[in-house]
Amino acid sequence: MVKALFPGTFDPIHYGHIDIAERAARLFDEVVMAVYDKPLKSLMFSPEERMALVSEAFRDNPKIKVTGYSGLTVEFCRAIGAQVIVRGLRVFSDFEFEFRMALANHRLAPDIEIVALITAEEHTFLSGTTVREIAMLNGDVTSMVPPHVEKAFKEKVAELDDSHSFPNSLRD
Repeated sequence: MVKALFPGTFDPIHYGHIDIAERAARLFDEVVMAVYDKPLKSLMFSPEERMALVSEAFRDNPKIKVTGYSGLTVEFCRAIGAQVIVRGLRVFSDFEFEFRMALANHRLAPDIEIVALITAEEHTFLSGTTVREIAMLNGDVTSMVPPHVEKAFKEKVAELDDSHSFPNSLRD
């Protein structure tokens, strides 16, 4: 059995992530969506909220599991017995970043393979930053995220608006 890990912050999960995960599930026996808990960037949703949103997106796909994690991705791979890390590539600039990360991960764990899947053309513009910024400005994100994520955005924007505690930066 080949288990693949698809790590990310998923803030929020969007159709680009979903596309990559579903395609990975066709290639591997199990795909673990690993929601990273403490990235070096500002996030809109808590780790628990992000895990719930990701879980809901894949509730009907038994090959895709969801968990949270901390620390080095390759160490988490070893801990859960994953042999592959799945990454998505949207644009050429992603390649440079992912290439460097793959080389570093290979140096740390030469036994773990990195597989990059190129996003579907209709999702090339999607990023967490783009979706968050549009949602924060009350824009229409229905073509970018599943309905449950859109609903979570509306609730979060209302909550942040009421408390006047918008994050200083929502950039990736």
